[in-house]
Amino acid sequence: MKKTVRVGNIEIGNTSKPVFILGPCVIESRDHTLNMAKKLKELSIKLDFPFIFKTSFDKANRTSINSFRGPGLEEGLKVLEEVKKELDILVLTDVHTPDQPEIVAKVVDILQIPAFLCRQTDLILSAAKTGKPINIKKGQFISPHDVVHIIRKIESTGNNRILLTERGTCFGYRDLVVDFRSIKIMKKTNYPVIFDATHSVQVRGGEKTGGNREFIPTLAKASVAAGCDGLFFETHDNVEKALSDKDSQIPFSELTSLIQKLIQIYQIVRSDNSE
Repeated sequence: MKKTVRVGNIEIGNTSKPVFILGPCVIESRDHTLNMAKKLKELSIKLDFPFIFKTSFDKANRTSINSFRGPGLEEGLKVLEEVKKELDILVLTDVHTPDQPEIVAKVVDILQIPAFLCRQTDLILSAAKTGKPINIKKGQFISPHDVVHIIRKIESTGNNRILLTERGTCFGYRDLVVDFRSIKIMKKTNYPVIFDATHSVQVRGGEKTGGNREFIPTLAKASVAAGCDGLFFETHDNVEKALSDKDSQIPFSELTSLIQKLIQIYQIVRSDNSE
């Protein structure tokens, strides 16, 4: 039986519109984070779609030791708490070590397991035990069939509030490729499947991670046609000056048109009951 996951007043799964998880890659400053969250909330009201704000207090997986990581746990959570209280929106953020989930869960609504950490049992169990919804980023190095092992770890704690996110698979040494069969494969678990359209265009190598931003709309539309339940976009109001992942974030100015198209495709797909 297909499951839906309720987060606050939002239901993710078999719904009339996809959920959109949107926000900048990392907390660059209090003011920028609040400003982006406000703009995204206004957009969600204008286009009438379910919205969850995302950003990170620490980008622990950086290519260079000199890369910007964010304000860290304590200061980052203060910003996220202010976002929630001032704007009354749902918030998602990453956790990286087993000691973090209990602290972070007091502030945010969804805990996210980063792709490179999706096999870290202690981290997964710690996050699951909070009872919060868990968004698992499928690692670039594992098959969509193998997410069942991650699911079993979470379910072992009694938590079945699980989201699965596709974000591309390693291809060679630098590129990622998206196998859209993975959406259908992961949906066989009956848990909602999200597509991360921005990390899927990353290109690794050199002093920093690059990306092919031009392909974000194409991959996003294909993922909705393939049956995903929601979309994840890192977005910024000035991508060229973004302090992290500037080449794979979508400009805020391009979101309106793209989201309108994605909702239309989603509704066409959901009206087809042939499967």
